[in-house]
Amino acid sequence: MADSIQRIPAEKFTFVQKDAVITDKKLDTKARSYMADALIRFRKNKSSVAAAFILLLLVLYAIIVPIVSPYSMDDKDPDKRYVSFPPFIKSIADENIGIFDGSTKITSINEQGYQRLIAIGKETGMEPIIKITEISTQEEIYRGKPREVQYYTMEANQYYMTGVVLRVLSFEEFEDIQKWQTENNIQVIYPWVEPSAIKNIEDPAIWYKVSDNKGTPDFDADGNFVPAYSTKKSLEGAPYDSLRIESDPGNYIYSIKKSGSVQVRLCYFNYTIYRTGHLPEHVFGVNSRCEDLATAIAIGARFSLLFAVAVSAINLTIGAIYGSIQGYYGGYIDLTMDRISDILSGLPFTVCVVLFQYHMAGTSFGVIGAFLLAFIVTGWIGMAALTRKQFYRFKSQEYILAARTLGASDRRLIFKHIFPNAIGTIITSVALVIPSVISSETSLTYLGIVNVSGVFGASLGDLMSNGQTYAQKSPWALFFPALYFSLLLICFNLFGNGLRDAFNPSTRGVED
Repeated sequence: MADSIQRIPAEKFTFVQKDAVITDKKLDTKARSYMADALIRFRKNKSSVAAAFILLLLVLYAIIVPIVSPYSMDDKDPDKRYVSFPPFIKSIADENIGIFDGSTKITSINEQGYQRLIAIGKETGMEPIIKITEISTQEEIYRGKPREVQYYTMEANQYYMTGVVLRVLSFEEFEDIQKWQTENNIQVIYPWVEPSAIKNIEDPAIWYKVSDNKGTPDFDADGNFVPAYSTKKSLEGAPYDSLRIESDPGNYIYSIKKSGSVQVRLCYFNYTIYRTGHLPEHVFGVNSRCEDLATAIAIGARFSLLFAVAVSAINLTIGAIYGSIQGYYGGYIDLTMDRISDILSGLPFTVCVVLFQYHMAGTSFGVIGAFLLAFIVTGWIGMAALTRKQFYRFKSQEYILAARTLGASDRRLIFKHIFPNAIGTIITSVALVIPSVISSETSLTYLGIVNVSGVFGASLGDLMSNGQTYAQKSPWALFFPALYFSLLLICFNLFGNGLRDAFNPSTRGVED
């Protein structure tokens, strides 16, 4: 038995580092801070990163668009001609690629209406008809005899369809438009058409001779429109010395007398350029209040973001202080403060908003001040409960006992030792509170309980409410505000979820 035991030679028992001095080796990797570790975990959440990028674009949109936009909430079409008009960008519309062309579908246009649209294009150079989608033939009785009548279904540019309108101008404005026309080479004023020459039809877009009072064109032998422009100098309201249309032989009059002023035919599209200094282009279209939707959405989003951040910051401050005192002292103090929170949490939020608006909106608080106060009355309770929970979690830790033993005051323990460890969880909860505030604010303005448009200019809820009313006529007025609102909430929630996971202390140093 003893012979079967393996015996190791004595020479193999040697000290490997007999004379060496052994010390700790320097780490080859750099120390990683808490924030750097959280950033690494956040970057691994692809959906949160994408949401953060989209959220940044939405915030930049709300900041930049009102600054660079040629429109403001007070800049509305005074004649209310551009009401509920679709998205339009002239350079893209002229390419006829099917987007941003101001198009609307028109059905059951008879021959006279079809020729009228063609005539608008002939006179102004802006063709309203984009494409004809259908031509149907119906039989009708005309003067006791049956006849076939064609009806057209088409897509037409609403901005160009406005064509020429009648307007009364002062002599000064008439002179100013002439000067502007000459400087910019844009025809605004068009020759006058005597009503008797067009069978007394009250339609400023008809500049051609007609064969009946329905507006049927009286074509020449070549099938062209025959101009009905007036040449009666006795009717002329004021001298005209500016651009003339190409077919003008030099004797057309461009205005008539009108009670100390002049009445003219204006190309409304070009007149809008003269009045505003820019093309009437609307990326997201126009709503029923003649507001540029792109600008209105940005201003409404700016209010929602500022309001949500302000509410969250105030509630964070109140809730953090209140919850810190609860969680640190505990006992009867915690019990008493908790009962106060329970009482306040029983107040219905909507009732608070209505009462505050009813009693305080007309005071120095104003509509927005009363609205903000309604969110603060009970909004801090959730933040206080979260802070209280974090304090109960950390106040019994060894480093707190050590600091108290060394004589640290309660204030120092709360704000220097416990609160900094809980701040990650608290801050990430704020990122989830912001979309909740935006959602509540938008819902209340959508329902009309609160109206901030008169103070701030616009709100997403009010824009969606207005868009829903006219959804069938102008769906873009509802679609674009709703799209922005949806993206804002989805991205905020995904971003907040990513922050919550990234700042979770239990996942620190965990590698996937």
